[in-house]
Amino acid sequence: MQMTTKKAVVLLSGGLDSATCLAIATSQGFDCYCLSLDYHQRHIAELNAANRVAEAFGAISHKTAQLDLSLFGGSALTDNSIDVPHTPTQGIPVTYVPARNTIMLSLALAWAEVLASQDIFIGVNALDYSGYPDCRGEYVKAYQNMANLATKSAVEGKKITIHAPLIDLTKSQIITLGTELGVNYGLTVSCYEADAHGRACGQCDSCRLRKAGFEGASIPDPTPYIE
Repeated sequence: MQMTTKKAVVLLSGGLDSATCLAIATSQGFDCYCLSLDYHQRHIAELNAANRVAEAFGAISHKTAQLDLSLFGGSALTDNSIDVPHTPTQGIPVTYVPARNTIMLSLALAWAEVLASQDIFIGVNALDYSGYPDCRGEYVKAYQNMANLATKSAVEGKKITIHAPLIDLTKSQIITLGTELGVNYGLTVSCYEADAHGRACGQCDSCRLRKAGFEGASIPDPTPYIE
């Protein structure tokens, strides 16, 4: 009797969290179909990193969707006139990209339907998440509810599950788990202002969280920094 293969669409930015999420999905026996989004962010270093991570984990397929969110701007990651802050700020930071996770999950949902997959993985985190509203557990649950109202597969009885395995973990816990699962974090890029070689600025919010995570996990930080 031939066993049915489980397929999962994994959102893969090229950063630390999404790489860990891919490792988790792989460890759970899923055939992984990775999806990245080129939304005209400040640099393509993270997309290059996503290619490396997908290859390292033997993803069945890796697609990069193209959607120019700089058309709207409104974020330091899509509008070069808005500076990336190098010190902690109050409230939701200017690096928040309006509706980005909703857009990415919608693209993942479309691909999942085509693949006859009932599982989508996203590496959002509600603890070390910089205050982004679309990284909270209640958001993930609400999106899953919507997905199961809006899709042909769900209406026909094949419910969609949005997996957010990192949602309640600290950055150091994520790094510890990923290391146990064989993630090479030297392949990943988290920095909001990485250079063409993928070297991190070491000062933005994402770099600070990443540095603190490695320190908290007592694991050497493999991140190349701009000198």
